[in-house]
Amino acid sequence: MFVGSVKNLEEIKVNAPGAVNAFKKTLIGPQEGWEGWVMRLFSLKDGGKSPRHSHPWPHINYILRGQGVLFVDGKETLLGEGSVAYVPAGSLHQFSSTSNEELDFICIVPEEGDK
Repeated sequence: MFVGSVKNLEEIKVNAPGAVNAFKKTLIGPQEGWEGWVMRLFSLKDGGKSPRHSHPWPHINYILRGQGVLFVDGKETLLGEGSVAYVPAGSLHQFSSTSNEELDFICIVPEEGDK
């Protein structure tokens, strides 16, 4: 069993090409006993965005707060608090904040996606 607080977790700046004001906290993964999967919290601050990229694993996402856009394979979809999204493996995708408020979202990926 694992119980923790997001307030106590280290926030890491995403240093990938194309990332702007993007930060990550690893919430639960193999270290906490969830073998094979990782749940992360991403915060896109001040017009932030994730890199536009693709990879061979899917994303499962839940938007906690803020407003944004999800780009997947040439299509943009508006996101807001309570939105859910599934990004299939191999899809070109990017999350972008579209407001002054942070866009915070949960992202679950297979363990290989969090290396």
